[in-house]
Amino acid sequence: MKQGRFSNEQIVRILRETDQDSVAVVAKRHGVSDATIYIWRKKFGQLDTDEVKRLKALEAENARLKKMLVDRDLEIEVMKEINAKKW
Repeated sequence: MKQGRFSNEQIVRILRETDQDSVAVVAKRHGVSDATIYIWRKKFGQLDTDEVKRLKALEAENARLKKMLVDRDLEIEVMKEINAKKW
C-alpha cells in the first residue's frame, strides 16, 4: 500500500481545521485537493487523534494475531503430514 505524505494523526488535525475554516482554504493551506479532504472525512469521520492512535495499535495487534494464526495452522498441517507418513 502506498505511504501517504500525512500520518493518520496529522490527517485528523487537518480535518479539525475544517471546523473553523472552509474545506477549500484548509486544502490549499496543506497542499491537497478538496476531494482528498472529503475522502479523509469519510474515512476518519469524527475520530480524535487519540482514537486514531488506538485504532492504529489495534490494527497492528490484529495483524500480529493473524500472522500467529497462520503460523499455527501451518504447524498443524506439517504435523498432520508427518503423522500420516507414520515413519
